[in-house]
Amino acid sequence: MNSRKRNALACCLGVLTLSLLSVAPAVLAGERYVAGSAPHQRPAGAPVLKTFNASAEWRKAALTGVVEPLPPSLKFLDSQGAWYTPFDQRGMPGYYDLRGMHVPPAKTKP
Repeated sequence: MNSRKRNALACCLGVLTLSLLSVAPAVLAGERYVAGSAPHQRPAGAPVLKTFNASAEWRKAALTGVVEPLPPSLKFLDSQGAWYTPFDQRGMPGYYDLRGMHVPPAKTKP
């Protein structure tokens, strides 16, 4: 076996050993809570949102970069509530920022 193959094999074995050693403590520790293992059941003590106030600022932020007239496909915002949606979050910057959410606000004169 040449030295290049030997080095590659040693590297693979080293990575495998390290990955097994990093998982072993979690396996040996016993049963722990894993998020998502019971999606129908809310964890005890989890925060509960009882009301959501869709303020004018929230709506303005959610509609950043969208021009009037609003398309019918955005009617979901009327019943969105506090549910997470990627629509009102900034996405990738640069060329992909179609709604201009990464553009810094214009500076105003004092």
